[in-house]
Order: sequence, then C-alpha cells, then structure tokens
Amino acid sequence: MFLRCASMAGQTVERVREMAARILEYAGMELVHLEMKREPGGWILRLFIDKEGGVTLDDCSSISRQLSAQLDVEDPIEQRYTLEVSSPGLDRPLFNERDYARFAGRKVRVSTFAPIDGRRNFIGRLDGLVDGAVRLTLEGDRQVAIPRQQVAKARLEVEID
Repeated sequence: MFLRCASMAGQTVERVREMAARILEYAGMELVHLEMKREPGGWILRLFIDKEGGVTLDDCSSISRQLSAQLDVEDPIEQRYTLEVSSPGLDRPLFNERDYARFAGRKVRVSTFAPIDGRRNFIGRLDGLVDGAVRLTLEGDRQVAIPRQQVAKARLEVEID
C-alpha cells in the first residue's frame, strides 16, 4: 500500500511540475524546484522560481494566481494544501546538474551525508559537476571531489563585494 501511495504522490508532483513549467516558460521564467511536503500546518506545495535578473514579489504573485487557477481546473491534488511561490534567494540551493554548471566559479557551501576526509561541511569555489562528483576548490587551493549521491545540501554563499 505504501509503494502505491508513494507512486501516486510522485505522479501528482510530476503532473504539477509539468503544469508549472508550461506557465513559467510562457512567462520567461524557470522552475528551480518544486516540492510537496507535509508540515505541521498541513500540506505545502512549494515552488521556487527564477528568471534573469531575479524575480519580484509581483512575479511570484502572478505565477501563484496562474498556477492556482490551473490547479483548480485540473484538480490533480486530492488533499488540502497551501500553495507557496517564491524566489530561491541569494543563498539559492543547488538541485540539479544544470545548477552545478550554471554556478561554476561561485562560492558554495556543501554538506554531506557522511564525512569525507573527516568532515561533512565544505565551503569553496564550485568547479562544477564532473564524473558524478561535485568539485570544489577550498581555501589554500586544495581541491575536493564529493560524490553527488553524498551531497545532503548545496547552496550558494552570499558574497558581498
């Protein structure tokens, strides 16, 4: 029963992802990440969106209205939920291969599931994703390769010039 429910939830999220991607593409934006989570206040459908130059509050409101209307029409989600649309922020999380390529050269913070070289937290310049490993240049020009499946979290570090 659990596998069937998990599979149905996955299909629902994929359907919503396709709907959101169509709306965002038309608006000249990208879907950074979509998640559906059970939180203390109930179910949350959370979208992180972005565009060249960053998103505004008006962008988030507009996409929220459009997606909400489409969700009302297609009704793919059985349970009650709250829709949240926001920017990924300056300390944007990195989710996929495209993110690792796009932000190469930027300073990032990476946390791992298990220690690598005796540590679980790394801050350095992102060299990219090579052969399934996140490559960073740490202070002192030391390089590290972290297997992608070992990355628990990866985020841009805010750099103030």
